[in-house]
Amino acid sequence: MIVVNLDVMMAKRKISSQELAEKIGITQANLSILKTNKGKAIRFSTLEKICEVLKCKPGDILDYIKEDN
Repeated sequence: MIVVNLDVMMAKRKISSQELAEKIGITQANLSILKTNKGKAIRFSTLEKICEVLKCKPGDILDYIKEDN
């Protein structure tokens, strides 16, 4: 399972959801979906903008956790 740790990086960078959403050009609702791991996909262009604004790498906000079945 891919886990999005966007809220952790946002806290480290001291940026609000509203500010990040405005800077990357998506709605706060869509950003919330990403932050709460409810999203099914993310565009590379959106991921690139997030990384640019937060000055991080994709691996700083995306993690893989093996699911036990």
